[in-house]
Amino acid sequence: MKRYINTVDKIIPVMFFIFIVVAWELAVRLSHIEPFILPAPSAIAKAFFKILPIMLKHTKVTVYESFIGFTSSIAIAFVMAFVMDSLPLVKKALYPLVVVSQTIPTISVAPLFIIWFGYGLLPKIIVVQLVCFFPVLVSLLEGLSSVDPELLDLLRSMGADRWRIFEMVKLPAAMPAFFSGLKIAASYSILGAVIGEWLGAREGLGVFMLLSQHSFYVDRVFAIIAVISLLSLGVFGAINVSERLLIPWNYIKGDEWD
Repeated sequence: MKRYINTVDKIIPVMFFIFIVVAWELAVRLSHIEPFILPAPSAIAKAFFKILPIMLKHTKVTVYESFIGFTSSIAIAFVMAFVMDSLPLVKKALYPLVVVSQTIPTISVAPLFIIWFGYGLLPKIIVVQLVCFFPVLVSLLEGLSSVDPELLDLLRSMGADRWRIFEMVKLPAAMPAFFSGLKIAASYSILGAVIGEWLGAREGLGVFMLLSQHSFYVDRVFAIIAVISLLSLGVFGAINVSERLLIPWNYIKGDEWD
């Protein structure tokens, strides 16, 4: 019965997606909408395969920028979370600034990176870091602070130093929250690279999308959007698989409750 329910849960979104695509195709064909305003899904699929060799070249650039920015943002967030959790004074000083930094629109500060660092790889990586850093840091801090204080007192009374407490108790306890933030950051990583490319680049899906927009190749724009969505889903799926492999107990507990 449970397997049947899981299968139905997976089929429902697929069937709904197919319904939307079919309705979109019929609406465009019956309404005779011009392709440069809204192309039909069949036209988008045709454009996708037509520009696939060019798009692969641009996709490699975007994926590379996203990967460097995403992984480096995780490393920075990890170090900062450890320092802020270990030193409450540092957390009190930095946490409000980290929150305020997220109220500044990325699109408004990104041009400054072009002015400061040119049109190379670095400005795109910084944009990806900006959008990925915050959810990873905040979720990790929340996870680290969720440990029972009495357990920490017990470990301190047994002579455990700060690093041993972090390694043995705090880090395992923070893993579920960490992966939750990681999933959010993963879905933003490709988008961050595309935004960086919009502001100035020679290659990448963002550049290819701008060129297609300026040429009124709307079907190509939709094809590029589909690739960006697939890449984001791929990164999200990879994080999900990693979570199941690294913290399987998190899912075992859920199954027991079910």
